[in-house]
Amino acid sequence: MKNVLVLGAGLVSKPLVIYLLEKGFQVKVASRTVSKAEALIKGFENGKAESLNVNNQEQLHNLIQDSDIVISLVPYTHHVQIANICIDLKKHLVTTSYVSSAMQDLDDAARKAGIFILNEIGLDPGIDHMSAMRIIHDVEKRGGKVVSFQSYCGGLPALQNNNLPFGYKFSWSPRGVVMAGKNNGQFLEDGKVIFIPSKDLFKNYVIIDIEGMGSLEAYTNRDALPYKKLYGLHDAHTVFRGTLRNNGWCYAMKKAQELGLFDDAERQDLTGLSYRQMIGKLIGSEEYENIVADTALFLNLETHSTVIKNFKWLGLFDHDPVPDENNVMDIFCALLQKKLVMGENEIDLIVLYHRFIAEFDGKEELITSTLIDNGIPNGESAMSRTVSLPAAIATALILDGKINMTGVHIPVQPEIYNPVLDELARLNIECVEKATLLD
Repeated sequence: MKNVLVLGAGLVSKPLVIYLLEKGFQVKVASRTVSKAEALIKGFENGKAESLNVNNQEQLHNLIQDSDIVISLVPYTHHVQIANICIDLKKHLVTTSYVSSAMQDLDDAARKAGIFILNEIGLDPGIDHMSAMRIIHDVEKRGGKVVSFQSYCGGLPALQNNNLPFGYKFSWSPRGVVMAGKNNGQFLEDGKVIFIPSKDLFKNYVIIDIEGMGSLEAYTNRDALPYKKLYGLHDAHTVFRGTLRNNGWCYAMKKAQELGLFDDAERQDLTGLSYRQMIGKLIGSEEYENIVADTALFLNLETHSTVIKNFKWLGLFDHDPVPDENNVMDIFCALLQKKLVMGENEIDLIVLYHRFIAEFDGKEELITSTLIDNGIPNGESAMSRTVSLPAAIATALILDGKINMTGVHIPVQPEIYNPVLDELARLNIECVEKATLLD
C-alpha cells in the first residue's frame, strides 16, 4: 500500500484527504492541532493522525522518510525546507502554492534525486493553468495562434447567500485576502506593459460580464507578464490575470486602504483602544463622538455613502475593544473574520473565466472557458474542493505511475493537465468552453 503524508489540516484539506483515503492509499495527516487531523480521517482504517511541529527538522525527516509522497498544505514559507528533505530522502512532493525562486532553484537537485516536485496544482494557481493550456495547445494543433489571453478567478458567496455588505464572505484566510491587496499588478495590453502600484490596485478595475454570473468587478492579480513565456503565448499582444469580486468591493477596499487598514507595521499604541479610538488615531482625530463624520471627511466621502455605512456595519466605529494585535491589519482582519462569515447551511461559489482571441489564417475566433462551481450544502466548500482535489488527483496519478516526471514543475504539460482535468470533470468540476467566430 502506498503511503501519503499530508502536512496540514486547514480549511481546504478535507476533500483531498477523503479522496485519497477512498482510493485506498495509506494517508497520514500531520497537523499542529492533532484534533483537526483526527477529524479528517475519522471512520477510515487506512488513515492516521499525528501532531506536527513544522519547525522540528527531525520530526519532519522521520515523517517524510516513512512516506512515498508528501503533500504540503502548510504555509508556503515552509515548502523549500520540506522540499530539501524530500530531495535528500528521494520522495515526491506536491503543493498548491506558487513556485518561489528558491523552489525553482531545486530543479536540478530534484532531477538528480529522481523525484517530482509538483507545485501550483490547486485552483488559482492550478485549474487556471490546466484549462488554459488545454485550449492553447488545441489552438496550436489547429494551426492557429493566441493573440490575446485574459484570465479571471474569484471565490464568492453563492448568489442566493450574497446577503451581507461588501458582497463577500470568507472561505479562506482574511489576512490572505487583504495581503493580496498589497501586491503590485502588471500586465500586457495591446503590446504595452501596464504597471499598477498596490496603492492604485483597487482603483484600476473593470466590470466584466460572464455568462451564468452577470457582471463582476475584475482587478489585476500580481504580475501576468511571465505567463506570456510560461504558456508559450509568443504572438499575444494582451496577457492579463485578474481577481473577481462582486460589485462595490473595489471601492470599499480602496477606501479601507486609504484609511490605513492594510498597514501591517508593528506599533505599540493600539493596546486598550476601542475600534473608534483606533480609527481616530488613523485619521488624526480625537473627536470620537464625531468619528463617523470625521472619517467621511478624511476619505472625501459623504456620511451617507455606502462605504461609510458598510464600515459602520462592520464595527469600525464601535466602542468595543480591539483584539490584542500589534498591527492595524490584523485588527481589521479579525473584524472581517467575525462579520463576513458563511452562515449555517450557506454555500460559496468559485468562478474561473478565460477569454482567448485566436487567429486562424486571418480570421479571429473568441474562445471562452468558464468554471462555475458551488459549494455542497452541508458539505465541502467550493473553495476547498477546487483547491485540494487537483492536488489529490495528481498525487494519485503519480503513485499509480501515470505521471512520470522529475524536477520542479507546474501543471502546464498535457501528461499532467489532461488526466487531472478529466478526473475533475468526473467529480463535476468542469470548465465549459465556447468558441465564436469574430467579424
